Amino acid sequence: MEADARKKIQIFLAIAIAVAAARTAYVLHERKAESEQVQKQAPPLDPDDYVVPKKLYPYDLKTAKQLTKQPVWVRLGYRIAFYPYSEAQHRSDFAHQKGTLGPIQKLNIKNVVLDASPGTPGERQIMALFEQDGRTYSFPIGAVKDGDFRFYSNDMLFIQDPHELYKDWPADVWTAIDRHEATPGMNQLQVGFALGMGSSEGSGDADNGTMYYANGGKPISVTYSNGKAVEVKAAPGT
Repeated sequence: MEADARKKIQIFLAIAIAVAAARTAYVLHERKAESEQVQKQAPPLDPDDYVVPKKLYPYDLKTAKQLTKQPVWVRLGYRIAFYPYSEAQHRSDFAHQKGTLGPIQKLNIKNVVLDASPGTPGERQIMALFEQDGRTYSFPIGAVKDGDFRFYSNDMLFIQDPHELYKDWPADVWTAIDRHEATPGMNQLQVGFALGMGSSEGSGDADNGTMYYANGGKPISVTYSNGKAVEVKAAPGT
């Protein structure tokens, strides 16, 4: 009886082990199949996603002067207002906006100063100074109140040449960007470099819709499909 019992137990264990092994193999197979399906469904990563522009981390007026150590390029084209600046009076003429900075416009910041903050008592603006056509101008890169400095320069400016950051873009794309022209086949980042900041017309998927670009007073609408421009035309009213 003992021999029969041992044999039955051995057979039972062998069956249990075989079932467990089969179950494990099935689970691993299903997980592999699910992973492969997800990989097939997921769109390939855009090479632009691997570009990580350098940043500066100023925390007061002195450290903000790091912006004077190298050229900068405008990230938010046609969104940043700039003003005449009097170095004699140490103030910006906020009543007479000169214009807006262009997309990837190259600037040499000559100084960073504190200035008035119109309409906001107790607060001062942090202004970057640059020269253009022989005159000095300023634009805000942050604000300070009660000793609390807040900087927005990383969102506003590149401290590396975008041509080098995105050197893998085709030459014809860069030629169009430098001419401030959008062309079919460009992605939204490339169009933004050419035409400045855009806004969506209506709601929905930004990769499959129409964007409006003020383009420095020459409005353009760009229709995208799967993130690529398929139609570029002058917007109504031009």
